[in-house]
Amino acid sequence: MFRNYVKIAWRNIAKSKTFSFINVLGLALGMTSSLLILLWVQDERSIDQFHANGPRIYQVMENQQWTGNDISTTPSTPGPLALALTAEVPEVEKSVKITWQEEQLLSVGDKAYKEKGRYASPDLFQIFSFPFVQGNPKTAIVGPSSIVISEKVALKLFGRTDVVGRTVRVNNKDDHQVTGVVKDIPETSSLKFDFVLPETPYEKENEWLTKWENNGIRTFALLHQNADVNVVNAKILNMVRKHDKNVTTITTFMFPYEEAYLHSKFTNGKPDGGRIEYVRLFTIVAIFLLIIACINFMNLATARSAKRAKEVGIRKVVGAERSYLVGQFVGEAVLMSLLSLLIAMILVPLLLPVFNTLTEKHISIQYTNPFYWLTLLGLALITGLVSGSYPALFLSSLQPVRVLKGTLRFNAGAVLFRQGLVVFQFSLSLLLIIGTLIAGRQVDYIRTKNLGLDRENVVYMTLEGDLSKRFDSFREELVQAPGIQSVSSSGNDPMEIGSSTIGVEWKGKPEGDKTLFTNMAVSYDFIKTMKIRLLAGRDFSKTFVTDSTNYLVNEEAARRMGMKNPVGQDLKFWSKSGKIIGLMKNFHVNSLRVAIEPLIIRLDSTNYTLLVRTHPGQTEQALKSMERLAKQFNPAYPFDYRFADESFREQYKSETLIGKLANYFAIIAIFIACLGLFGLAMFTAEQRTKEIGVRKVLGASVTSIVALLSKDFLKLVLISIFIASPLAWYAMHQWLADFAYRIDIEWWVFVLAGLLAVGIAQLTVSFQSIKAALMNPVKSLRSE
Repeated sequence: MFRNYVKIAWRNIAKSKTFSFINVLGLALGMTSSLLILLWVQDERSIDQFHANGPRIYQVMENQQWTGNDISTTPSTPGPLALALTAEVPEVEKSVKITWQEEQLLSVGDKAYKEKGRYASPDLFQIFSFPFVQGNPKTAIVGPSSIVISEKVALKLFGRTDVVGRTVRVNNKDDHQVTGVVKDIPETSSLKFDFVLPETPYEKENEWLTKWENNGIRTFALLHQNADVNVVNAKILNMVRKHDKNVTTITTFMFPYEEAYLHSKFTNGKPDGGRIEYVRLFTIVAIFLLIIACINFMNLATARSAKRAKEVGIRKVVGAERSYLVGQFVGEAVLMSLLSLLIAMILVPLLLPVFNTLTEKHISIQYTNPFYWLTLLGLALITGLVSGSYPALFLSSLQPVRVLKGTLRFNAGAVLFRQGLVVFQFSLSLLLIIGTLIAGRQVDYIRTKNLGLDRENVVYMTLEGDLSKRFDSFREELVQAPGIQSVSSSGNDPMEIGSSTIGVEWKGKPEGDKTLFTNMAVSYDFIKTMKIRLLAGRDFSKTFVTDSTNYLVNEEAARRMGMKNPVGQDLKFWSKSGKIIGLMKNFHVNSLRVAIEPLIIRLDSTNYTLLVRTHPGQTEQALKSMERLAKQFNPAYPFDYRFADESFREQYKSETLIGKLANYFAIIAIFIACLGLFGLAMFTAEQRTKEIGVRKVLGASVTSIVALLSKDFLKLVLISIFIASPLAWYAMHQWLADFAYRIDIEWWVFVLAGLLAVGIAQLTVSFQSIKAALMNPVKSLRSE
């Protein structure tokens, strides 16, 4: 019987080549898009899932509430916390503190490379499962002069991986002995590094890390089996308050490490999404694309049911059961689905490199994984069953007597159902189009918004090695070099300042006030280099020796301190008394997702980032000058730089990616929907050939016939616009709510999306309508 199903199905597919082509192409495109999305979703869900102790690893988070702010959640924790966790909380088996990733110079002989690494305490490799090629994970970073490197770094520095015991010089200063070589960190790890150094030397250089009141590193803990996280949370909070008596507005809690990558967003101290929202969104998009493709099949199959009615009637008369007929039609759909899957399996590997470039991933197809093949088979079967179910039930229900007498009439319900499917299909496509337009406008708004400082023609460079020691001389040479307008330095990227404090005192400060101030250290000419507008006062100047304890504040900081004329007023910052010498106009110091924060800038030339403003159009010349001087002042380090614009774009990589993906998938969705519309228009024109012939004989124009055939389809598209618009508005309103600075959703976006949908639908239908209208009526009426 199965063989018979396949044979009949193949004959029907071969007999209706155009409709079969439309169905297979639509399903293949839907499957290809869905498979690419599902590969991306699977990759996102696999991040941090490979650690053997995964379910027992927790990241310590802090909820902080400061005066005038909502509760904010941060993974930044005090330095002594990790050691205290193991010592004072019995449920904690091990704990580790890890610094943020930063570039350092690693050298062996004359080979020197800048690599990204971290400092960590000894339990790192006993908590996380990073496989060792050489060395013992338990003792790898116990000694103060040890270093663990990745295979990639070992090959670059030594040309081999069996290098335990060999020496690596760090930052051209300290020698470290290789105590372990780990396999390169997989792409599915959110914790990245090329080398790890022990935390002890870092702590000696950064004394603030030893104090409970300062946050700056991340802490992870491995809990014992069956430990109650709620009990642990209570014990940690008591412990932190015991060590830091000032902690009254901070609560500490454990968050499952395996969930941290996808659930990184917190609102008022509670988990509230993160990348999981994009994973869910694109899973829905993948399902939508498949549904749109399935609807094409269902619509075309039911529209053409009149042609198959006689076949059904004869089969029933000779004794075919309804279940047999259902099996036959579902079998045809599954066969069509398998054909589409074969095409999708060719397209997916071909498109994967482009998709990887677009998403900045390294996704590969796991051909040896049985789950991959089961997913493909499942996808084809589900698609075949969904798309074939309604046509099978509808066709198998036809009454043979009426069919064979020629009195069969399709009821209004069947027509309405078909029209409903078209409306549903176009509503989904319009949701994607409107979403794409609004997301694109928000990304464009972010890209072009006036931040209050000028990031154009600004180059960043890390002050490392001898550059930090000889900064003043280096700076003097730079400002004289061709192409360079001004030079300064700062402790942070001026558009992504991570440092904040409540250690600020001013006259009239309310008792118990815990306003959190963002703060940054800069050198001379910072205001000039970043083109920040001064509303009152002046910039730091070498002519004022007291400026080492003076401060610049922004409008928001002045407002929070209740100062109408802040210039000249006293300010104590981290116990250093000074005066406010300048009031800056507000500028964005962080992502546009958060409101402008109060900012205090202080003078300190021992900074990390060099800021160079080049003359417009002379950036290339300026870079040559920078490279020449960097090699002169710091010959041991390779010349490296980045543009402020690149740094800014990096902050909004996710939004830009989502915008691009939504764009492509909206185009695919509307194309698949139009394929179905094209098929229906072709079928309708075929069904109404005689009517068109009669109308032409009676004098109807080509335009009136095109309008006659088009209006029914355009009505459906118009209904789709009215259904999709409010849904799209709600979805995009929710998405935009994540941004403190965002666009308004304008009415014309819906009009534009509607016009696009109507225009594309009209173009699709017009081809068949014009073809039918131009047909010679003699041919169509010859048989009458």
